[in-house]
Amino acid sequence: MVSQSGATPRSGLYYFSQGWKLVSLPGIRRFVILPLLINIILMGGAFWWLFSQFDVWIPQLMSHVPEWLQWLSYVIWPLVVISVLLIFGYFFSTLANWIAAPFNGLLAEQLEARLTGATPPDTGVFGIIKDVPRIMKREWQKLAWYLPRAIVLLLLYFIPGVGQTVAPVLWFLFSAWMLAIQYCDYPFDNHKVPFKSMRIALREQKFTNMQFGSLVSLFTLIPFLNLFIMPVAVCGATAMWVDCYRQRHAQWR
Repeated sequence: MVSQSGATPRSGLYYFSQGWKLVSLPGIRRFVILPLLINIILMGGAFWWLFSQFDVWIPQLMSHVPEWLQWLSYVIWPLVVISVLLIFGYFFSTLANWIAAPFNGLLAEQLEARLTGATPPDTGVFGIIKDVPRIMKREWQKLAWYLPRAIVLLLLYFIPGVGQTVAPVLWFLFSAWMLAIQYCDYPFDNHKVPFKSMRIALREQKFTNMQFGSLVSLFTLIPFLNLFIMPVAVCGATAMWVDCYRQRHAQWR
């Protein structure tokens, strides 16, 4: 069980591992089912298709490596593969989160109540439907923050040398931070904390959040495990909210 608000923050690894434990709590499992099914259908289908295209895509991308870097092709090749997995995985992870956002918010809400001993809000089907416009507005805010930065990083891939060496590292770090924002936002949004205020709060514990986001990003690349990562990340982020942010920001909607 996670400690109450005001406790000393743990590492991102701790909250990530907590996520795997919390998804199986009695009374929480039923709120995991829909996010899990959405993620399995989208991520499973997307990665099956991606792996069928690797034989075509990777040689095409490697053809852009300049002559003076050919001697490093044995190092660049894995970076190119990881880059494709990161970009592809993040795209379909974002799509799955858009579709599952109302159910992820409900999961975060119910788990927070369970961890803190509070009475959970009685959010039925009509409550979820009523909240959809607000939740979708929040998803648009995240997308508007993400897209300009992602476009700049993608443009780096077209710079010879830089695109095959530096860009994959920068993309991984950016994806880690964005995934921390994506999943931590569910409990923050449940309490109507503004998006900008949420980002400021996360920066105060940036190392913990980068650890957490990096692990989520890595597991998004691993076949089979990436099918389960969405509800696990929601639960881990909710545990982090309870420990690190709830005391200052909580107010039930």
